[in-house]
Amino acid sequence: MIWTILGILAGLTGLWLWVTTRYIVRATQGTPIPPRPGTALLLIETQDAFWTDQHHDAPTRIRVEAAISREVELARHRDQPVIALRQEWGGIAPRLIARFTRPDAPFRHGRNVALAPPFQGMADHVVVKRVEDGFETGELDTLLEVLRVGRLRIAGRDGTEAVARTAQAALNRGYEVELIRDAIAASDEQAFRAVQEALGSQGARII
Repeated sequence: MIWTILGILAGLTGLWLWVTTRYIVRATQGTPIPPRPGTALLLIETQDAFWTDQHHDAPTRIRVEAAISREVELARHRDQPVIALRQEWGGIAPRLIARFTRPDAPFRHGRNVALAPPFQGMADHVVVKRVEDGFETGELDTLLEVLRVGRLRIAGRDGTEAVARTAQAALNRGYEVELIRDAIAASDEQAFRAVQEALGSQGARII
């Protein structure tokens, strides 16, 4: 009897972790937006936790830092808002999964959640996200509605994870999406090329 109970508990735990993992990596659908005139620059996961040799080599970081700096200057010139999406893992299952699968994952209230030094002071707004998709909490939806933004220029990292999922969620809602290639770091360049093709086929622009 005890082994049956333990087996059931193990199965339920496995199912719980599987569902959570799927939730972490999916792109939300959201509500279609009406036409909006504004444009925003979105900086994804430009944080201390990720801006290290363990995640991206020095040449990649230098390239992305320079490109983001140019894009922020351009956004300022055009009076367009700059929004930083900051990852903070929260909740028992997401934290457990992140701890074992994502090196140096930034946990809520942790020491490495802050924006990395090259990007500090760039953002007009900071939105905390819990999973790869930056729209998941609804906070980004609300902010973009207030700012009357209908077009997103996306930079940051990782091209195959948070950038890909957030861009897909934006397309699902009807935003115009531009991926700024030089301003995006990807841990797997070949996989990121496939992501660009997939998003491009849905209307995203790679610039």
